[in-house]
Amino acid sequence: NELAASYFINVMLYMPFFVCTAPVLCSSRYGLAILSCYGFFVAYALRVNLSVAMVDMLNSSSSSSGANDSVCPRHSSPARPKHNHTASVYDWDSETQGWILGSFFYGYIITQIPGGYLARKYGAKWLLGFGILGTVIFTLLTPVAADLGAGYLIAVRVLEGIGEGVTFPAMHAMWASWAPPLERSRLLTISYAGAQLGTVVALPLSGQICFYLDWTYVFYIFGAVGLLWFILWVFLVSNSPSSHRRISETERTYITASLQNELSPTSDYIPWTSILTSVPLWAIVVAHFSYNWTFYTLLTLLPTYMNDILGFSIKQNGMLSALPYLGCWLLSMGGGQLADYLRETCLFRTVIVRKAFTIIGMMGPAVFLVAAGYTNCNYIMAIIFLTVSSSLGGFSASGFNINHLDIAPSYAGILLGITNSFATIPGMVGPVIARSLTKSNTILEWRTVFFISAGINLFGALFYTLFGKGTVQPWAVHRVHIQ
Repeated sequence: NELAASYFINVMLYMPFFVCTAPVLCSSRYGLAILSCYGFFVAYALRVNLSVAMVDMLNSSSSSSGANDSVCPRHSSPARPKHNHTASVYDWDSETQGWILGSFFYGYIITQIPGGYLARKYGAKWLLGFGILGTVIFTLLTPVAADLGAGYLIAVRVLEGIGEGVTFPAMHAMWASWAPPLERSRLLTISYAGAQLGTVVALPLSGQICFYLDWTYVFYIFGAVGLLWFILWVFLVSNSPSSHRRISETERTYITASLQNELSPTSDYIPWTSILTSVPLWAIVVAHFSYNWTFYTLLTLLPTYMNDILGFSIKQNGMLSALPYLGCWLLSMGGGQLADYLRETCLFRTVIVRKAFTIIGMMGPAVFLVAAGYTNCNYIMAIIFLTVSSSLGGFSASGFNINHLDIAPSYAGILLGITNSFATIPGMVGPVIARSLTKSNTILEWRTVFFISAGINLFGALFYTLFGKGTVQPWAVHRVHIQ
């Protein structure tokens, strides 16, 4: 009886989905997913390339980075081309490195909530487009800023963060108008998988660029890739199906009909009190903060760990640092397909799917991250555990990460702005704390960093499991009452 009732509720709630379906091939909604995937590829490539370039930007003779020495025996590496060390190098200590790597997030946190609000009120297309364009421009200016001094580089990274801070809230706001409920996991994981894909490509490619050219070209090449994306975004994307010039009438009807019972009829009313006192929202906040603590710590410092502890060269470093994010990308894509299959075909309740994927995507990484701290100089096991840890995190993309659209699709951009504001704090303080705890670059110090990250991850998974929800909240659909 319970299964039959669940089936009836799903059919009634998503009746438009069954009545009117639209093909996937050459559809505008999947075209948006692919182009937004490219956009997040650019955003994360510009975010992480400094992590690899930093290893090559330091003066090996006077910095404390351990460029020549490492805890474990260094691996052999082919001789560099003689022309590749034409760029400047700098004498930055470990604390300065931490501030430079974390400075991006000081700008990133500023535009989270405003980004969600502006995207809802005025549309997400131009907000997201100019946000990433700003990041591209300041990326191209990075070599000049580094030559002027660490303070200028920190300022440029803050400005990059301000531009990129609108991306996730704006994209969530756009998907609120574009993603049919039973396709959300698929569409959003395709879209946001660009983040992992950008990391997968940027880390090894940055290492190769540093090896064969010099670190300045890391910023010039990825900046050019970003400019190409902006041109495509301007000409091919629209804010909603109703304003899209090339969408088929069948697809337009399918999308709008599937969302008619979920979206608020007005963009002016925002129930701030209900939003800020929503327990399901705070469950997402805690989970998002906890997951990002581990994610950002590894994102910014894994190349340093590979160099200082495991002794890999700049050419090997980027490729090995990318492996965890390749696994994360693959599992996030597969997880999105599986999550929608469980909801649509197996009729699992949304909240069950979201919590199950969150538990796997947060507790799994915690276990393997701690295990990586005990591998010492066993290079193979260290890389395997770090890869498995980050790979399992890909399941969270279909867990708490898109739960905003389940509980309040009309305000998804604003909700993501709120959760991502808190989730940006780990990016601001995580690298600084980690570098302050690893001044001597010992395995024991790094083990402490891994334990802290794992503990925070476990707490976030438990909190979300207890308080997360999977249905549209009453305050999320504003009704106009006639007196």
